[in-house]
Amino acid sequence: MPAPRKYPDGLRERAIREVRTTGRPVAHVAKDLGIHKEALRGWVRQAEADAGEREDRLSTAELDKLQQLRKENAQLRRANEILKAAGVFAQEIDRPRTRPSRWPSR
Repeated sequence: MPAPRKYPDGLRERAIREVRTTGRPVAHVAKDLGIHKEALRGWVRQAEADAGEREDRLSTAELDKLQQLRKENAQLRRANEILKAAGVFAQEIDRPRTRPSRWPSR
């Protein structure tokens, strides 16, 4: 479960919009709005990635899809391990049992 958001979504959107429309430095906008400048810088970068303006970051939709695929992959790996263990167990049950000789062979 993700950590709770420190800043409301409305403030986040307003800050991103102000940086992108006015061209003011991130640090100045952050100081005016009482936001940590690195938090705002990350929001702006993510907004640029979502708009297709950045190639160095995944968009929010791509990040969500990646998270879903990782979760699905983990579930499939667990299921595979269970099936492997069940297969070993089934082989043990199906193996014919021979009685060991009480006398050593010559």
